[in-house]
Amino acid sequence: VQLQASGGGLVQSGGSLRLSCAASGKMFNTPSMGWYRQAPGKQRELVALVTPDGRITYADSAKGRFTIYRDVAKNTVHLQMTTLKPEDTAVYYCNVVYMLRSYWGQGTLVTVSS
Repeated sequence: VQLQASGGGLVQSGGSLRLSCAASGKMFNTPSMGWYRQAPGKQRELVALVTPDGRITYADSAKGRFTIYRDVAKNTVHLQMTTLKPEDTAVYYCNVVYMLRSYWGQGTLVTVSS
């Protein structure tokens, strides 16, 4: 499984961005798909996750501002981020868990200016 993430960039505080991740490779079952982020000097943390059966989990910091959604047929997952804050600045990583293996995308940088 390979992951290709896109959509990061520079945005002003209060702005919006949409991150996208496409998973390639044969997957016979629906994987878990999610987004994590790592800010400078901090550990990688969960932002949002959608399980194979469609359950969604958000970090407290993402609730009410971010929306994760996926296209099962295309094996893509998106993260719509609104009302962005400077503290959202981080490298965002797409993650897929399939057959008990975890796969990571290359990371896409989101910078929110104040």
